[in-house]
Amino acid sequence: MHLSTHTDGIRRISTDRPVSASRTGAVDADALGQSMQLMGAMMTYPRDAEIFGENEPADYLYKVVSGTVRTYKILNDGRRQVSGFYLPGDIFGLEFTDEHTLSAEAISDAKVLVVKRSALNALAGRDASVAQQFFALTGRELHRVQDRILLLIKNARERVASFLLEMAERGSENNTIELPMSRQDIADYLGLTIETVCRTLSALETASAIEVSASSRRIVLRNRAALAA
Repeated sequence: MHLSTHTDGIRRISTDRPVSASRTGAVDADALGQSMQLMGAMMTYPRDAEIFGENEPADYLYKVVSGTVRTYKILNDGRRQVSGFYLPGDIFGLEFTDEHTLSAEAISDAKVLVVKRSALNALAGRDASVAQQFFALTGRELHRVQDRILLLIKNARERVASFLLEMAERGSENNTIELPMSRQDIADYLGLTIETVCRTLSALETASAIEVSASSRRIVLRNRAALAA
């Protein structure tokens, strides 16, 4: 992790106001989140800055405070495979080995809470509620991986529709989605070409299932039932 390059931006975060959690990827209770706030340091990453790299020591755990983060892997043929998107409230960087299996970058300017993994492990050994939430977080990460495997066996239209529904569930209380990631990010996440993603979105708009704004980042789900089908 490139911690030393951002030391000027480190500050201890106050515990007066806990960071809100998103519906997917964040803990349901606040014991783990509050512990991370007490023990962690706030880091600021500009757009496209690397947070950690593949095969680097997995010494830290991360929580998105603002902005969006993507995790990805560069394949042997040079292609990029995006593994996940993390929104405010989401915890990422959880590994089952001592090294990161993926790289992580800020999609937009992001603030990330960074906490020593060893300190959290020690706390979990003393605090049953933190340990329980660690276990739940691990289960959610495994479930996310399983969901993505199932996603990649669908056809292009099903992949795009599933992605829109996922983003709506995670970050919106209505039918309007603000997508922080680019079309290329989406394509690399869904295992499609950018042309296929754009063509599929246009087809869904023609079918009146969605409405795409002029900026292309805002999408209104006009027919959730059609997308789910």
